[in-house]
Amino acid sequence: MTYRPTPYAPPHRPRSRLTRRGRLVLLLGAALAVAVAVTATLLLVRDERPAAERPRPLLVPEGWRSAQVYTAVDRALGLPEGAARKAATAPAALPLPAEARGNPEGYLFPATYPVLSTTEPEGLLRFMVDTAGKRFGTARVAEGARAHGMSVYETVIAASIVQAEADNPDDMARVARVVHNRLARGMALQMDSTLNYALGRSTVDTTHEDTRSTSPYNTYARKGLPPTPIGNPGDQALDAVIDPADGDWLYFVTVAPGDTRFTADYASHRANVAEFNANRRTGRT
Repeated sequence: MTYRPTPYAPPHRPRSRLTRRGRLVLLLGAALAVAVAVTATLLLVRDERPAAERPRPLLVPEGWRSAQVYTAVDRALGLPEGAARKAATAPAALPLPAEARGNPEGYLFPATYPVLSTTEPEGLLRFMVDTAGKRFGTARVAEGARAHGMSVYETVIAASIVQAEADNPDDMARVARVVHNRLARGMALQMDSTLNYALGRSTVDTTHEDTRSTSPYNTYARKGLPPTPIGNPGDQALDAVIDPADGDWLYFVTVAPGDTRFTADYASHRANVAEFNANRRTGRT
């Protein structure tokens, strides 16, 4: 991801590392294991499970979009394609905040969930949203959101961007600071991750044509946060938004694996972008 005024952007805008895939989030620990054992049949199943059946794990990685979660749920439950999406979008199906307007994006919390042969999609998705509600509904999150002039829902939106733009806690904290700094200055966020969401893809290539998109998720053309989260963030991304690193950074780019550079100086940023492009030509990125 690069951050620069659109008129000066090169034909391709590099972005930070892609969202982490496959990192296991053991979300609720021993307490959740006990709770699942007690409540799984109440929350997730149609009938009593067979005595010999043991729950199977369904992993929802950090940063997955709702579409990916729906596909995984359909496959895990042996349902026809689209069944989970239909269950998620039924009126009043899920306990979402009013700001979400029925859209579960951002609230299908990444974790490992127990699945049985009798599990219903609505119950499983409700379990995910309930988990998100507990994680996002703490006093610490509410206070952190207010400290940055955000609602909790806006904090989840920002966390979803941070999740998509960084893959370790230190970089997340710095990316979060870039987000806060640009919002405070009234600058467009210019995030490739939001454009990727609008276009249903994941890529490091963003063209001039892409940045002319009329989508509300085009943060090159529109200032402020996008209208919804762009994925389902985990704890680390949320923590980064409510407690970002200290810095005056406005731009960042990953010039090589493990080397993401943050700066407030546009000339320095352009030099970093040039190094990224050189590395890309030689196959280092």
